[in-house]
Amino acid sequence: MSVKSKLLKALILGAPASGKGTISSRIVKKYNIEHVSSGDKLRDHIAKQTELGKEVKAYLDEGKLVPDDLMIKFMIKELKEVNNKPWFLDGFPRTVEQANALWKVQPVDVVLNLVVPFDVIIDRVKSRWVHLPSGRVYNIGFNTPKQEGKDDVTGEPLVQRPDDKPEAVKKRLEIYENITRPVIEFYKQKGILKEFEGRTSDEIWPKVTKYLDPIFK
Repeated sequence: MSVKSKLLKALILGAPASGKGTISSRIVKKYNIEHVSSGDKLRDHIAKQTELGKEVKAYLDEGKLVPDDLMIKFMIKELKEVNNKPWFLDGFPRTVEQANALWKVQPVDVVLNLVVPFDVIIDRVKSRWVHLPSGRVYNIGFNTPKQEGKDDVTGEPLVQRPDDKPEAVKKRLEIYENITRPVIEFYKQKGILKEFEGRTSDEIWPKVTKYLDPIFK
């Protein structure tokens, strides 16, 4: 497969805190591909207090997942805006219903799945800090901010999300296992899923580039 003859459509899967954000940003930078992050898009709507943002915030404030129909409608609209460019999708689809809806409108070419042991993820999030306005994530030890407690770009304070507490992470991993595991199987059956195992993003990244380099030649 080569992007010379087509506009590549790709997406990334992986458990919460498996390094999707880090790997995604590296792929976008290295291969000059449009990044579509459902989380970033939703945060932007929440910050701007759009009708969608208010609706999404109400679900998140209650600790609920955004319903499939709302996410599908939203993300299909977002993807249509970048349909004339190669894109890399992060954070969607999270359910088989979402995957099916996306496949009908825009079949993807490549699906990357990050496989990181759950005990590593739980240990990792204990040291995870976030710049909420941008969604930038830091991990003390291997992606440490230049100044303790401050965002590298803006200098604004970093916070720890309540859902990054170990008990909350365990719950999120259980939800992921139940809801997203079938999405992995969906793309395996399509024959386009490639898995990358590792304990850190730096360990996984060379495996990703080895796989993607020939595709982008």
